[in-house]
Amino acid sequence: MQYAETGKEERFKPGKIVRLLKILTLFDLKFKRVLIRVDFNVPVQNGKVADDFRVRAALPTIKHCLNEGASIVLISHLDRPEGQINPAMSLMPVGETLAGLLEMPIKFSDNCVSSDAKDVSLGLKPGEVHLLENLRFHDDETKNDKHFSYLLSKHGEIYINDAFGTAHRAHASNVGVVKNFSQKGMGFLIEKELKFLNSVNRNPKRPLTLILGGSKIGGKLELIHQFIQNADSIIIGGGMAFTFLKAKGHDVGVSLVDDTMIDIAKSILKEARIKRIDMIFPSDFIGVEKPEKPGSIKIMKLDHIPSTKMGVDVGPASTQQFSEIIQSSGTIIWNGPMGIFEVPEYSIGTREIAQAMVKATNEGAITVVGGGDTASAVKQFGVHNDMSHVSTGGGASLELLSGNQLPALFALEQ
Repeated sequence: MQYAETGKEERFKPGKIVRLLKILTLFDLKFKRVLIRVDFNVPVQNGKVADDFRVRAALPTIKHCLNEGASIVLISHLDRPEGQINPAMSLMPVGETLAGLLEMPIKFSDNCVSSDAKDVSLGLKPGEVHLLENLRFHDDETKNDKHFSYLLSKHGEIYINDAFGTAHRAHASNVGVVKNFSQKGMGFLIEKELKFLNSVNRNPKRPLTLILGGSKIGGKLELIHQFIQNADSIIIGGGMAFTFLKAKGHDVGVSLVDDTMIDIAKSILKEARIKRIDMIFPSDFIGVEKPEKPGSIKIMKLDHIPSTKMGVDVGPASTQQFSEIIQSSGTIIWNGPMGIFEVPEYSIGTREIAQAMVKATNEGAITVVGGGDTASAVKQFGVHNDMSHVSTGGGASLELLSGNQLPALFALEQ
C-alpha cells in the first residue's frame, strides 16, 4: 500500500473523485526537519499525564522519522485554554512522558511561534525532537489564521499530519499550515484510522451492527441516516434511547429526553421501517430518583418506568439481548456508552457490552470503538487492546463514518 484513500466512497457523495494521500513511507526523510501535527490532548492531573494512550499512538510515526534520519518538531493542542496562557494546560508534562517513552531527551519551547522556538527548530540535528507549547494558547490556531499558519510552517521542511482526533476541525495547524508545504502527507496513525473506518463502510463483514449510546442524538443524526442504508442492526442505548422511546409513545419518567428531537426521532424510526432495518432499544433500565444517589437503584421494565425515576444504565435483559446480537455479528461499530459509566453502579451495561465486543473479536468479528467517551470506557475497563480498533478521534470518526469530508484530510489533497 503506497497511498490511502481519504474516506468517502462514491456512494456517499455521488460523483466525488476520491483522491489519495501520500503516506509516510514514501518520503525521503534523511536530514529533513519534519513538522508533525500530533494529538497530545491528554488528561493531565497534578502535573502528570493521567492517560498516555494518545501519546503512545503517535510513537510509530515519530520513531519512523527518527530511524530515517530526520529531526522532528511536534505541534499539538491540549484542552481549551481559549487563547490564554494557562500553566495547567501546558504540554510540558506531555513532553516529559514522551521523553520517557522514547528513552531520550527532547527539547521544549514555551511559545510555538516565537523566534526563539524557530531558532531551536532550525538548529535541530538528525534524531532530535522539539515539542512546541500548546497551540491553543493562541486564538489564531482555532481561527485558522494565515499568518499564524505561516509562522508554524517555518519549523519544518516536510509536513505530516498524524492527529486524527482533530481532523474534523479546520484549524491553522492542520489546514492553514498545509498551504505552505509542497511535501505533505499523513502519518501511520491516520493511515490506520482510515483503513479500519473505511473498510467497515465499504465492505463490512456481515452482519453489520451499529451500537449508539451517549446522551445526545444531534451529533449522530448523519451517522444514523448513513447506517440505515447499510447496517443490518442498529442498537440504541444510553441517554439518547429515551428520546426515541418517547417518540414511540413510551413513558420514560424523568429520564433524559431532548424534546426538540422528537419529530426527527420519529422520522428516523419511519425510515428504518421502510428500509427494514432492525432498530433495537433497551427493554429494561437501571433507574434512580437522583443520579448522585446510587443507593436508590431499581431495575425498571420499559413499560413500567415510574414517573419519579430516571434511567442511568441499560438493565440486565437489555444487556443480554445486545450481547447476543453482538455475538452474531461480523462487524460491530460502537459509539457512545450505555449509561453513566463513570459511576461504578451505573457502569455495568457499558462494561458488559465491552466484554461482548471482546468475545466477538476473539471469535473473528471486526470490532471498532469510535473514540471519545467509548474509548475512555474500554480503557477504564482494561479491554482497549482487545478490540480490532479503538479510534483516537470521537468527532472525527463520527464524521468519517457519516460519509463527510474531514477538512484536515482534504487540505492534504490539495
